[in-house]
Amino acid sequence: MRDPFEKSTKGRGWNRLLDFDSWIDSSLYNLFSSGSETWESITIFFRRFKVKGFTKFLVEIVDEGVTLALIGAIAMLALALPAFEETQKDWRSQGDYSVTFLDRNGKDIGQRGIRQNEAVELDELPDDFIKAVLATEDRRFFEHFGIDFLGLTRALAENVRANSVVQGGSTITQQLAKNLFLTNERTLERKIKEAFLSLWLEANLSKKEILKLYIDRAYMGGGNFGISAAAQYYFDKDIKDVNLAEAAMLAGLYKAPGKYAPHINLPAARARANEVLTNIVQAGFMTEGQVIRARREPASVVEREDLQGPNYFMDWAYQEVQRIAVKFKSRNLIVKTTVDLDLQRAAEDSVESHLRQFGTQYGVRDAAMVVMDHEGAVRAIVGGRDYGQSQFNRATSSRRQPGSSFKPYVYAASVENFGYDENTRVVDGSVCLNRFGRNWCPRNYSGGFRGRTDMQTALVKSINTIPVKLYVGRDGLKGLGGEKLLQTVRDVGIESDMVVNPTMVLGSNGVTVLEMATGYGTFMTGGNKIDRHGISQITDKDGNVLYDFRKNSSEEKRIFTEETARVMNTIMAQIPEWGTGRRAALQGIRSAGKTGTTQAYRDAWYVGYTGNYVAAVWFGNDNYQPTRRLTGGRLPAMTWNKFMTYAHQNIELRPIPYIENPFPGIEEGTQPIANADPEGEEELPARPKLLSRKSEDALLNLEKLLREAKPLKRADELAENQSAASTVSQ
Repeated sequence: MRDPFEKSTKGRGWNRLLDFDSWIDSSLYNLFSSGSETWESITIFFRRFKVKGFTKFLVEIVDEGVTLALIGAIAMLALALPAFEETQKDWRSQGDYSVTFLDRNGKDIGQRGIRQNEAVELDELPDDFIKAVLATEDRRFFEHFGIDFLGLTRALAENVRANSVVQGGSTITQQLAKNLFLTNERTLERKIKEAFLSLWLEANLSKKEILKLYIDRAYMGGGNFGISAAAQYYFDKDIKDVNLAEAAMLAGLYKAPGKYAPHINLPAARARANEVLTNIVQAGFMTEGQVIRARREPASVVEREDLQGPNYFMDWAYQEVQRIAVKFKSRNLIVKTTVDLDLQRAAEDSVESHLRQFGTQYGVRDAAMVVMDHEGAVRAIVGGRDYGQSQFNRATSSRRQPGSSFKPYVYAASVENFGYDENTRVVDGSVCLNRFGRNWCPRNYSGGFRGRTDMQTALVKSINTIPVKLYVGRDGLKGLGGEKLLQTVRDVGIESDMVVNPTMVLGSNGVTVLEMATGYGTFMTGGNKIDRHGISQITDKDGNVLYDFRKNSSEEKRIFTEETARVMNTIMAQIPEWGTGRRAALQGIRSAGKTGTTQAYRDAWYVGYTGNYVAAVWFGNDNYQPTRRLTGGRLPAMTWNKFMTYAHQNIELRPIPYIENPFPGIEEGTQPIANADPEGEEELPARPKLLSRKSEDALLNLEKLLREAKPLKRADELAENQSAASTVSQ
C-alpha cells in the first residue's frame, strides 16, 4: 500500500508552467504600471510649458515650420544623393587626348581634348582678365558659398524690371558644376543637382581652384576650350600678354561663345566687350578713365578660315575616340571621321529653317537630327540649334519618348515570332488593361475605332490599340510579351533603359535620336544590324595606323529574316504615301518611315529611310513644355523631306530591300530627285556630284594594294647597300 504522506512527483511540471505564467503576468503588470507612472510624471512636467493665446499660435507655426523643414531636408537629401554620385567619377581629368578630327575626305574640321600649350597658373594670368571675368560672371565670387542668394535676388529684380531675362543668377561655382558634372538640359532636376554640387565644390576646393577650373574648362568658341587656347586662337598670343581690350573680349565669350566669337561676328564681340568694360567700372574694379583706351581701341583678331566645324558630331566622336583608344600608348591622335560636311550643313539648314519659319507657330524651340548611310557610317549629327548657346547634345544624350515611331519594333517582333504579314487581319476596338489599380484604355488619335482591318493599315494609320493587343494577346492575336519585345529592341541597337510594361508599345520609354536612327537602319539593310560608327581610322602623329574600322568592324549579324524585313519595308513604305508621314514623301524615289507624337505634344518625331540613308528627326523643348499640337507628320517630316531631297542628288540610288517599284519613273542610278517639299520653301543648292560606286570600289582596292605593298627603300639606304656590295666584290 502506498504511503499517503509520501511526496508525489506527478504534476510537478505543470506547477512550474503555472509559476512561469504567473511571473510573466506580474512582470507585465509591473511594467505597465511603472510606465503609466512615468508617462504621468512626464505629462505633469511638460504642463509647465503649456502656452495659451497668441503665444500658442506662434508655437504652432514654429512647430509646423520645423516639421516642414525636416520633410524638406529629407526630400533634398534624396535629391542630393544622385548629384553626389557624380563626384565619384574622375572629374578632374579632362582626358589627356589631343585629337585632330578630319572629315570623310580628309579635311581638318576641328580639335578636341587638351592643347599643346600648358595651362597657365592663376597667379600668372593678367589682372585685367581676372577682373573682367569676376565683374561679368560673378562679382561676389569670393564672398558667397557657391550659391549667391543676394545676386540671385538682384538678377530676378532686374529681369522683372526689364520684362525679359537680362541677368543670370548662376555663380561661377554653379557654372563649373554644370561644366564638370552635368549637361545644359534645362530641367528642375538639373538645377537641384547643380546647387548641391556647387556646395560640394565649395567644401572641397579653394576659391582659387574653383576659378582656375572654370577658366580652363569653359567653351570659348571656335572649337576652343580654356582661356589659353582661346587667346592663341583669336589673338595669336599667350594669355599672359593680352591687353585690357582683349581681356574684355575673352571674358565676354562665357555668356554665349557661339554668338560673340570674334571670328564669327566681330561687331557683336566688340559690343559685348564694351559691356564687360562697363561691368568692370560698375563693380568698382577700375575707373572709367582706366578703361577709356580699351573702349576707343577695341581688340582685333587674327584672320582665320571659318573653321566652325560640326561641333556636336565632334563631341560625340571624341567620346568614341576615348572608348577606342584606351589601349593606345599615343595620346596625340589624328582621327578620320565619317562626317560628310555637305550633308552636315544640309541637316543643320533643314532643322534651322523649319524652326525659324514655324517654331513660334508651333511653340517649339529645340530639335535634333542624326543621319547614317547604309553601312552605318554617321554622316551628320545636329544636336541643337546653336552649339555656342548650348553644348548639350540632344541627338546623343537626351532621352525622349518616341511615341508611335516605336511601333515598328512591336510589329517587327510580332512578325518575326508569329509569322504575321501585312495582310493579317486584326481588330481595332476598345482594349483596357489594369495598371496600378486603374484601367488603362489606349485611344486612337482620331478618337474612334476602325473595327476589322489588316496589319498594314494598322501601322500606316498609326492605330494605338493594335500594338497593345500584339503585346498582351487579344482578339486572336498571340501575346508578344515584354521580354521578346525588349530583346528585339536591344538587337536593333537601342541601349537605353526600358520599363517593361504594355505602355512601352506606344513609346513611353525614353530613347535618343541616335538610337532611333540605328534601330531603323535594321529595316534599311533588309534585316541586318547596322554597324554604326563615326570613326573610320585613327593614326598617331607619325602616321602609324592605330585603328581601322574595316579591319576592326564586327561581322554582319542578321536580326530579322528576309520575310520579316519584306513585310516591314512593304508596310512602312506606305506611310509616306497614304499614311501619317505624307509630308516626308520624296519625288521619284520611294522611302519608308514612321511618325511619332507623344502625350501633350511634348515630342514630335519622324524616322525614315531610303536605300541610301536613314535619318531620325526630333522636335520638342528642353524643359518638356508641350508644343502647340505639333505632330511628327509636320515639322519633323518636312525637315526629313528637305534634307533627303538634297542628300539624294547626284548619287547612285539604292532601293529599299524587298519593296516594289523603288524608283517610280526614274532610271536607277542616273537621275537625281527633285524637291517635293509640300510647304514650297527655298531649295538647298544642288549637291556636288560624287563618285560612282565603281569609282569608289576602284579607289578602295587601290588603297588596299598600297597598304599591303612592301615599303620602298630610301635613297640613302640604297646607296649604303650598293657601297657594301662593291666593298664585298672588291
